[in-house]
Amino acid sequence: MAPLKIACATVNQTPLDWEGNLSHIIQALEVAKKEKADIVCFPELSITGYGSEDLFLSYWFPKKALAKLLKLIPQCEGITAVVGLPVRIQEKVFNTVAVIENQKLLGFVAKQYMAIDGVHYEFRWFTPWQAHEKIEIEVDGQKIPFGDLTFHKKGVHYGFEICEDAWRGPIRPGYRLKDRKIDLIFNPSASHFAMNKTKERKDLIETSSKIFNCYYAYANLLGNEAGRMIFDGEILLAKGGKLLGRNQLLSFQDFQVLTFDLEDKLQAPAQILSKEWEFVQASSLGLFDYLRKSKSKGFVLSLSGGADSSTIAVLVAEMVRRGIQELGLERFIQKLGISFELQTTDPEKELVGKLLTTAYQGTRNSSDDTFNSAKTLAESLGAKFYAWTIDEEVQSYTQKIEVAIGRKLTWDQDDITLQNIQARSRSPIIWMLANLNNALLLSTSNRSEGDVGYATMDGDTSGSISPIAAVDKHFILHWLQWAEKNLDRPGLSAVNSLTPTAELRPIERTQTDEKDLMPYSLIVEIEKLAIRDRRSPGDIFLLIKEEIEVDDAQLKEYIKKFFRLWSRNQWKRERLAPSFHLDEFNVDPKTWYRFPILSGGYEEELKELDQL
Repeated sequence: MAPLKIACATVNQTPLDWEGNLSHIIQALEVAKKEKADIVCFPELSITGYGSEDLFLSYWFPKKALAKLLKLIPQCEGITAVVGLPVRIQEKVFNTVAVIENQKLLGFVAKQYMAIDGVHYEFRWFTPWQAHEKIEIEVDGQKIPFGDLTFHKKGVHYGFEICEDAWRGPIRPGYRLKDRKIDLIFNPSASHFAMNKTKERKDLIETSSKIFNCYYAYANLLGNEAGRMIFDGEILLAKGGKLLGRNQLLSFQDFQVLTFDLEDKLQAPAQILSKEWEFVQASSLGLFDYLRKSKSKGFVLSLSGGADSSTIAVLVAEMVRRGIQELGLERFIQKLGISFELQTTDPEKELVGKLLTTAYQGTRNSSDDTFNSAKTLAESLGAKFYAWTIDEEVQSYTQKIEVAIGRKLTWDQDDITLQNIQARSRSPIIWMLANLNNALLLSTSNRSEGDVGYATMDGDTSGSISPIAAVDKHFILHWLQWAEKNLDRPGLSAVNSLTPTAELRPIERTQTDEKDLMPYSLIVEIEKLAIRDRRSPGDIFLLIKEEIEVDDAQLKEYIKKFFRLWSRNQWKRERLAPSFHLDEFNVDPKTWYRFPILSGGYEEELKELDQL
């Protein structure tokens, strides 16, 4: 095999930001040239961004992507560039990579398998290409090869699996590429981030390189591209089942380029981080991209002193810490598009104060413990902190209803109503702060609450974005303990000493979240089987009854409660603020699990559960 130097590039793209997207590709291309790469591979759909949704169905959108490709061709002097874009042929749209060599378009390779599970709906937009099929299409007055193509460079025979192509087991294109005696497979991807997913990906790339007896190079998109999915920007190279190189993931940069000489030499791959660290890095990058791409000037948060809002406050502070560390203060501020003049010797804390405004909104049912927890945390992070009570607003609403219906509201008769009006009364005033600051209001719902509807619609669910709505409460409670020590956040000590509670009932009624629901650890086990694995109530009981230290009758009641609350509260999940996909699954109907708003509520299945 002749000496060949390859590069993989990851880029942080945005749908409809044609100029910005092309600029990132060209800048990365120039870096690859300076490092004397022969070939540089960009991720899937890198010209348009993967998250362009129904824009892919427009006639004009793929046409414009092709026009941007033509602008890129002259930039490819002395190098081969692989770049992703949609291509429309009559009524069908194909997900392709274009191969440009020394200012000449060599051909298009089309994706053969569509991702259709979880967060992916590719069959809505794209048509799969048939193996072995090749045609020609006209581009800029020239006939260009299109389809299942391979190429040669310096005696190296290379081909492609595009993202989902590689995850199709025995039917994947890699086996056919092996039969064609390929030396190198590129995998340009738009593979969404999920905690622990990089381990699966590493195994896939290493195994692929061994099975196909070739170099296998992987390049993923980067950043919170379009609002929900976060891409980790992973770059990998493997040969003979051995990982040769891996970059640091979840960068705040616009692009990264990693170059490799095709030789079996280890290039000190970046280490795989723990789930706790992945959560920090993905969430902080997601918040950073959401903030700057929405052209907002900061965040506002109703800081209750409890676990959920405290987690979000720390994630914003980590966004600032990581951004300054990676980009430097000046570049970080520039990318955010804000004005900032340093007044102290602590830029991190001062910038948190500019970007994060918090408010503790107490009632007569709130405790000194949660107030002190919120105040201590805000001050330790540097966030702006306000505090007020909403008892007057609650009383005003309550009195109007009491006059209208002709009776007093009581906790024995009107429990949910009296709880909800407190949560809803907090929403209008915190929205005022967000409007005044041209800021994003952060909603504090978590996935466990989303499962069972343990949230007040238009109350604690109000917000522009819900950063932790895809993460379960059991993990959040564990993570807060971890974060206090590993992120050096002593302000979390008070938070970690509290028992989770909504503080919406009078104190003498001793309200706690788990008393209202069930143990959070059990919710996690039930939801994994019910939502991730799509099991029935009876199946779930049989699968976990030996593993859970709960008697059978109580376990059945918990399972019934989960399914009844789940089916009753789909309307709430339909209205949750946009959230990041962070775990292996989530309950957002727009990105993972669709469920009817109206249903029979599993009544027959729950009767069958009683017979077990």
